[in-house]
Amino acid sequence: MYFPPGRGIRIILPVPARSTEKPHRPEEPAIATAVLFDVDGTLVDSNYLHVHAWRRAFHALDRDVDSWRVHRAIGKGSGKLLSTLLGDEDAGRIGDQAKELHSRFYLETADLLRPFDRAPDLIRTLAKRGMRVVLATSAAPDELKELRRVLDVDDVVAGIVSGDDVEATKPDPEPVFAALDKAGTAPEDTIFVGDAVWDVHAATKAGVRTVSVLSGGVGAAELTDAGAVAIYDDAAAILAGLDESVLVS
Repeated sequence: MYFPPGRGIRIILPVPARSTEKPHRPEEPAIATAVLFDVDGTLVDSNYLHVHAWRRAFHALDRDVDSWRVHRAIGKGSGKLLSTLLGDEDAGRIGDQAKELHSRFYLETADLLRPFDRAPDLIRTLAKRGMRVVLATSAAPDELKELRRVLDVDDVVAGIVSGDDVEATKPDPEPVFAALDKAGTAPEDTIFVGDAVWDVHAATKAGVRTVSVLSGGVGAAELTDAGAVAIYDDAAAILAGLDESVLVS
């Protein structure tokens, strides 16, 4: 089924089943009082810059990894991404070099970073309505600095969780739990917005409903199968349909 740009919403699934890791899930969905946002591919058009940077890093280390495989791993923390693409043994051997090269190549393209259409407006609108907004990303500090620069919403967010703030990265739920702590809200009162299946898996394990966007390059069917409760084209589509969305109704 096709949804025109700017109106791409699909309410598909009920609230995911109660998490076995933190069993505090309501039987009926509640109106959200906080929204946790992934950043890369959700608020900032950066996923394919990451793909290119990782490909360059692998090439420099004489490792052949197809770009489509890299893209499918985007959204995981760098350690998990490397284990997925190279295997645990090889990732252990060259992981630090690969991370350093990726960061260097990625930052070389920082001038190409841009927020998705209306993404900052969405964050500011939610904050103006009294919702607590937290950014939850696996980005390293130097990369996060650039993401914050292009988004320019630090003055309205309640907190930011980066890869350095947690020991385990997505799809582990620890980043979502850390973001919940920043928001000061219960999982059943919170929505996670992300572009990757890893976002959905992490949020679901933490007892949080996920709204997914297609702007990161992952298909609607895959996000639906992972457990997303609604799918939008992008941040602009969420903002356009905000009053009818699960975020506020």
